[in-house]
Amino acid sequence: MSDTNWWFFDLAAVIAVTGVLTFGIVSGVIGPVRTVLAIPLVLVLPGYALVSALFPDKPNDDYQSFDTEKTGLGSPLLVSGGLEAIERTVLSIVFSVALVPAITLFAAVTPGGVTLEPILIGLSMLTVILALLAIGTRYRCPADRRFVPSVASISPFFTRDRPSPYDRVNNRPYNVAIAVGLVLLLASSGFALANPPQHDGFTELSVETKNVTGNIDTMYDSTYTAGASQELAVTITNQEHETQRYTTVVLLQRVSYEGDNVTVHESTALDKEAVTVADGESTRQPLEITPTMRGSELRLTVLLYEGDPPAEPTVDNAYRVARLPIEVE
Repeated sequence: MSDTNWWFFDLAAVIAVTGVLTFGIVSGVIGPVRTVLAIPLVLVLPGYALVSALFPDKPNDDYQSFDTEKTGLGSPLLVSGGLEAIERTVLSIVFSVALVPAITLFAAVTPGGVTLEPILIGLSMLTVILALLAIGTRYRCPADRRFVPSVASISPFFTRDRPSPYDRVNNRPYNVAIAVGLVLLLASSGFALANPPQHDGFTELSVETKNVTGNIDTMYDSTYTAGASQELAVTITNQEHETQRYTTVVLLQRVSYEGDNVTVHESTALDKEAVTVADGESTRQPLEITPTMRGSELRLTVLLYEGDPPAEPTVDNAYRVARLPIEVE
């Protein structure tokens, strides 16, 4: 890898590894394997690609002399155009930590919300774009100053190959401390991405509406004919983190209103339907409404239950409730 023809090898590997890790996580792996796949994608690859784009040249020990006639200084200035291995490693992690929240904020405004898939896709696309940009900037760098990956250049620890301010001390404690810190940081952040916190489960119940115009009084069909069947469609959306079986019960109730108080004088069940909905899915459930009462002080009460309903379905024991005032002619 010391051959100058391999100057793009690390960035090509970044692109390839990003694709493999993304495919592995999207394919549905779970548990520790998912955490291991997420760690480099979260805390190494995006930052490394950005560091490579910003610093395409290698470290050097060139000295630049001062103009003694103008400054009166005779000591030369050490000029280092690139990054040492420890600097490149630390900055890769720091930049990755900074890029992940930015992608998360972007994911928050997408239809998918702050979930694993939008964040993962955003990180992967950003990493590939930065890696391609890094290839371009490194290509434009002079060949004799271009950073070329090697075993020594990617080691984040202090070595004896290059002089450093720490030559007179034992480097082993520093290496151990760096290794432990990196492992803890990578493991905790990878676990956080692979196992994002989930909100409490919930279920949405909504009534299918008709086209809204200025000539309608309600967004649903509110006029029925006694003894005539009519369809009422509801939509059930499952966000309970697991597949659920629901039962919908429709009651026709005669009510009276006194301020904010509602009194139910008569109630009869019109229909009952069961359906199974997968997590994250919505289903349309048609209900058959055949009114047996007449009048204007009537309402349809749609009760949704998880599993089977009790012997006497009421508003108090239902999981979700929808109330629809109607008139039966």
